[in-house]
Amino acid sequence: MSEILVIDDDPGIISLLEAFLEHIGHNVKTAPSLKEGLSLATNQAFDIILLDVFMPDGSGLDHLPQFKAVTSVPEIIIMTDREDQDGAEQAIKSGAWGYVAKTSLTKDLNLHLTRALEYRAEKNRNLPTPVALKRDEIIGNSPAINHCLDQLAMAASSDINVLITGGTGTGKEVFTRAIHKNSPRSANNFIVVDCASLPENLIESTLLVTSKGPLPVPTTPWMA
Repeated sequence: MSEILVIDDDPGIISLLEAFLEHIGHNVKTAPSLKEGLSLATNQAFDIILLDVFMPDGSGLDHLPQFKAVTSVPEIIIMTDREDQDGAEQAIKSGAWGYVAKTSLTKDLNLHLTRALEYRAEKNRNLPTPVALKRDEIIGNSPAINHCLDQLAMAASSDINVLITGGTGTGKEVFTRAIHKNSPRSANNFIVVDCASLPENLIESTLLVTSKGPLPVPTTPWMA
């Protein structure tokens, strides 16, 4: 049984989701505004937040970072009346778990919920024992920074692939180095490859990092 918060100003959608979610065994709270939703999320732990994009007191997408920053760090599924590919991309980039159109709620929502809850359970199961992170170049203690550090700790303690995105100067390499420094592989080399400046004839030999084979340029194996 999971705790789910539904934030939507449409009474029909609220009733539909409340009945559906309770029927499949979840505890449900509802809020008709972003302000009330944020208050509930701040004072109560939720596993999932179903968040409408177009609310009377603002945009759900704009408020998504605030919901991600609450103590329980819920998985957030964005809902909207419009099937908007740009909106879906923005939601995922902003940290949402998924994006569903209200026109296909009954068809798509259960799959999103199942996967999000499985991911959350696995994440909590593999949560590392808190240790003092090596974070010399990372300054700050805001909720957003602390959330990033939690993600950093999980990445450092696992063998998963990590993609860090952001504009120039946002600290992508700083966080990448911190992941390496806090990982069991920290004694090995940390290799930086600037793909934008890599000559075309060296791309294959550099990225495949092999010392043998029919490659035009000899390379040296990297242990990283």
